[in-house]
Order: sequence, then structure tokens, then C-alpha cells
Amino acid sequence: MIYLKKGEMGALCSGGGGLSRDTLDRFSDRCLRFFPCLSDPARRSTFCLRITLVMLHLIYVGVLFIFDKDLIHKTKQEPWYTIIYLLLFAATLAQYFVTSGSSPGYVLDAMRVVNEADISRNRASMTSKQPASSKNGDVVVTIDGNQLGRNLLGRGTMAWTKLVMDMYPSGTSLRSVTCTYCDVVQPPRAKHCHDCDKCVLQFDHHCVWLGTCIGQGNHCRFWWYICGETALSLWTGTLYIKFLKSDISKPWWLYAIMILLLVTLFFCLIFLLLLLLFHSYLILTNQTTYELVRRRRIQYLRNIPERVYPFSKGACRNLYEFCFAQSSKYRMEPLPTAQELEEKLRPYTCSDVLSCRCCC
Repeated sequence: MIYLKKGEMGALCSGGGGLSRDTLDRFSDRCLRFFPCLSDPARRSTFCLRITLVMLHLIYVGVLFIFDKDLIHKTKQEPWYTIIYLLLFAATLAQYFVTSGSSPGYVLDAMRVVNEADISRNRASMTSKQPASSKNGDVVVTIDGNQLGRNLLGRGTMAWTKLVMDMYPSGTSLRSVTCTYCDVVQPPRAKHCHDCDKCVLQFDHHCVWLGTCIGQGNHCRFWWYICGETALSLWTGTLYIKFLKSDISKPWWLYAIMILLLVTLFFCLIFLLLLLLFHSYLILTNQTTYELVRRRRIQYLRNIPERVYPFSKGACRNLYEFCFAQSSKYRMEPLPTAQELEEKLRPYTCSDVLSCRCCC
């Protein structure tokens, strides 16, 4: 038999613990390599929220299919009913991930597109104006690449500034519309998001559950996601109520779980319905949450009366542009002129209603 002293035993255990810690460190490094979002605390919290949301969906649907024998029996008789429900469930989760992964339309990206397009136009025009020398019948174009690059860089950065300043009234200070964080000129309706640390076109709000901003580029997807989530919650709540009213004998703990889930779902459904109605109102009036809540703090909206929607083009046209004119992710709207605001201030008459002035 081999006997070890107490110190030798401690050293051996310490060595085994060190080996275990090294293994855990290597495993952690490997996880961070495959999932870089876990290294950033903000992205890690967003990742956890997404996992939580998916698990809640799976729990609500799983409880039904595990304990509701009437639903299982109905599925065997009328499989289309369950298939439609599961398709709605899958479509809602897919819409959630599509919306969370979509870009809201960042000002820096729009500026890059505008400047690159302007540089391309300038390069083509400057190339065509360069003097050509003839040698043995061949035409040789001589261009100083460094000088051309410097000229285009200066013109490219000015293209965005000129485009944005034309959207503001004459006399607007460049400094007053420049973001102090990104150091870029903000077009009307843009705002810097402190969570994303970027300026967003037509900023609405930053959604914690989606982990991204809602702006011009993904507001339509966000509305459709809310619509799908509301329909799924309403259908799921109906199935829970049918299960509780059924004649199937159930243990007391199952009643408690189902009632707890149903009450939680009820509050979520109320919130989703209010959110859906609120964003439908914003769409029909061409507003954003930020503009509605912070209207008195926004410089170019401060002096406009509350009942006037400065960017509205009529309910029908607002709805059309929101649903079908989203192909241009970097579409920007200039501030309305004084004449347009005066027209919007004019009260509606019977002839306006008959001519659908509120819609067009």
C-alpha cells in the first residue's frame, strides 16, 4: 500500500484543480470564439432575452400539447386546425428573428451610399475631361491618381452635407444638426441611439426584446411581428380557456400552472393590443414614437401645433409608403415648408371629406 502525507495529498488535489481550471478556460475561450456575442455584456443580455422569449413560446405551446387531450384528439380529426396554429407559431418566431437581425437604417450607412455615388459621378466626369495625348494613333489618357483621389474625397464628404442641409429651412446652422457623438450631419427625423451608439434614420425607439433599434429600415417588419404575436397570443389564450373549461379531470397543480400562465398571457395580450393600436396610429399619421413623446424637445417640431402632423401625406398615402415604398432603406423626408404647414392647419370642411383630403 502507498501512503501519502497530508501536504502531498493537498498538492495533488491542487494540481488536479489547476488542470480542471485550465480545461474550463479553454472551453470558455472556445465558446467565445464560436459565439462572440457572449463577450460583450450588452450583446450577452440581448442573447439571453432572445433565449428567454423563445423558451416562453415553447413552454406555452408545449404545455397545451402535453396535457390537452381534447386538442390532441381534435388534431387527429382535423389536422388542418393544428397545422395552421403551428404555422402561425413558426412564422411569428421567424418574423422575430428577421426583425431583430434587420438594420433600422443607420445614418452612417446612408452617408456612405450618398458619398460613394457622388464620388463615382465625379470620377466619371473628371475622367472624361482629362486631356488625351495621341501616340501612334493610340489614345493615352493621363490621370494623376493622388490628386484625383484628394479632390473626390473632399467633394464626396460635401455631398451628404449639401443633401441634408437642403432638407432644412434656409439659415439653419450646421452645428445645430450635427450629432455630437457620431460627428455626422443628421437629416430630419434622425436621432442618435445610445444603446446602439449610432444615429438612426426616422428613429422610433430602441426595442430591448429585439436587441435593435426600430427605424425607417425595419419599422414595417416590427409592425408585422407585433401583429403576428398578437394573433398567436389570442389563439393560445383561447386554447387555454377551452382546456380549463373542459370536462377532463385535472390535478390541482395543473390548474394552478394553467391559470398562472393564462393570467400572464392576458397581461401580455393587453400590452400587445395597445402596442399594435399605437403603432397603427403612428403609421396612419406618419409619426414616430420619439416624435410623439419628445415633440417639445425637438427643435424643428417645437413651434408646430399639436394637432398638426408635419410629415403626414394623408392616411392612405402614409399607409402605402409604409407598406410598399420601403425598398429604399435610406429614404429621407425634408421639413415641410411654411405654406404646407398652413395648408395642414386649415380645418376640414364637407368638401374636403368628400374629396378625401384626409386620405390623400
